[in-house]
Amino acid sequence: MPQFDLVIRHGTLATAADVFAADLGIVDGKIAAIGGHLAAGRQEIDASGRLVLPGGVDGHCHFDQPTSDGSVMADDFYTGSRSAACGGTTTIIPFACQFRGQTLRAAVEDYHNRARGRSFIDYAFHLIISDPTEQLIGQDLPALIRDGYTSFKIYMTYDDMKLNDRQVLDLLTIARRDGAMAMIHAENSDFIGWLTGKLLAAGQTEPRYHATSRPMAVEREATHRAITMAELADVPILIVHVSGREAVEQIHWAQGRGLKIFAETCPQYMVLTEADLHGHGFEGAKCICSPPPRDRANQAAIWDGLSGGVFQIVSSDHAPFRYADPKGKMVRGDKAPFNWVPNGIPGVETRLPILFSEGVGKGRISLPRFVELAATNPAKMYGLYPRKGTLAIGADADIVIFDPDRTVRITNAVLHHNVDYTPYEGLEVKGWPQTVLSRGDVLVDNGSFVAADGRGQFLHCDKPEFARPKAAA
Repeated sequence: MPQFDLVIRHGTLATAADVFAADLGIVDGKIAAIGGHLAAGRQEIDASGRLVLPGGVDGHCHFDQPTSDGSVMADDFYTGSRSAACGGTTTIIPFACQFRGQTLRAAVEDYHNRARGRSFIDYAFHLIISDPTEQLIGQDLPALIRDGYTSFKIYMTYDDMKLNDRQVLDLLTIARRDGAMAMIHAENSDFIGWLTGKLLAAGQTEPRYHATSRPMAVEREATHRAITMAELADVPILIVHVSGREAVEQIHWAQGRGLKIFAETCPQYMVLTEADLHGHGFEGAKCICSPPPRDRANQAAIWDGLSGGVFQIVSSDHAPFRYADPKGKMVRGDKAPFNWVPNGIPGVETRLPILFSEGVGKGRISLPRFVELAATNPAKMYGLYPRKGTLAIGADADIVIFDPDRTVRITNAVLHHNVDYTPYEGLEVKGWPQTVLSRGDVLVDNGSFVAADGRGQFLHCDKPEFARPKAAA
C-alpha cells in the first residue's frame, strides 16, 4: 500500500534557509516527509531539473474591494485567486475595507460574503480602517484581532481613507497592546492635494502628471512621520509599497537605530519607471499607482534594499481596474484628469516570475532570499507561519514546481486575471511556475489550470511572529 498520497521526486527544494536535493511526500494535504528515496505515493510527480518551492504568499492584494468613486475591480475572488495560483501564489491576503459610517464588523461580513465559495486558494483578510470611532477602538478592533484578523492598514492619503496623526497613534497603541501588525500607506495627503491643485490649474491633467503630484519628498516625509509615530507608540509597523531611494533611506535609518520598522516593495518599483506614465493619449493611466514608479536610479535603490535586508516582503499590490472600461480606469472618461483615475495596477500572477527573473536570474538576490521575500516572511508577518510559507514537516502542502529555465514574454493573453491589460506587456522573464499545489491538490498542471471551484479556505491568523510569546529555553 502506498505510504503517501503524492510524492514529488528528484527536485531541488528551496526554503528561506537552504537549497537541497530531496523527495517530498504528502499525506492528507500536509507535508509528511522530506528525504531521499521516499516510499511510493498514489501519485508521483517527477521534478527533475525543477525547483520545488513553498507556494507564494501575497500579503498585499485587492480583490472585489468596494470603492467610493463608481469604479469596480475586475477581479473577484474567483478570477483573482485563479490568476494568483497560475503565478505560483497559494495564499492571498486582500483587504476588508471599512468606509466611513460603516462598522468594521459590517465590512468584514461583507467581504466574507464576497469571498465565500469563490477562491481556489486559501485566504485571510487584512482590515482597512477609515473611521476609527470609539466603538471601533474600544471594542470592534480588539475583538477582531482576537478572532484572527491580526493586521490592519492605515492610510495617510486619499481623502476618503486618510487618518490624522492622533488617530494613527490611537490605532498603533491597539496594535502594540493586542499584538497586531499595522500596515501604513505613507504619502502626505496635504502635499499631494496642494501639488494636484497647482497642476490642474495649469492645465496639466494627463496621466503623466500623476507622478509629478507625488514626488519622492511626499513619500519621504510621510515615511519619516510614520516611523516617528511608531517610535512614540513603541510598536513595529510595516511601510507598504515603498517606491524609491528617499523612503528607503528613512527606513534604513530607523532600522539602524534599532526600531522595528519593516518594509514592503512591489514589482512595479523594480521594472517600471515614471516614463511608463507617458503613454500616448490616456495610455499612461494603465500605470497609475501610488506611490508612482520612479526612475532607473530608484530601481537600483530598491534592489539594494532587497539584497541588503531593508525589505522583508515583496507583494503585488494587485489592484485590478480594467483600462477600456467605464467602470475601470475610464470611470470619468478617457479625458479625465489624472487625479480621477482609479489607482492601482494588476500583478498578482506576475509577482513571482518578475522577482525570480530580475532577482535570482540576474544575481541580485539568492534563491533562499527569493523564497523569504515571496513566501516565508509574509507568512511570518501575518501570523500564518509555519502552516504557510515553508517546506517543513506538518506544513500545508502548498508547493510550486518552478521551471527556472522557461523563458516567457509576458503578454496579457498568457495571464489568467480578468483585466484587459498588463503593465508588464512585452517584458521577458526567465523562470515560470509549472505545477502548483494547494494543500496537496494540483491546481496548475504543467501550465494548465485544473482546479475545482471554491476549494480555498479562510484562514484565521495568529499574532505576527514578533508579537508571539518566546519559547522557553
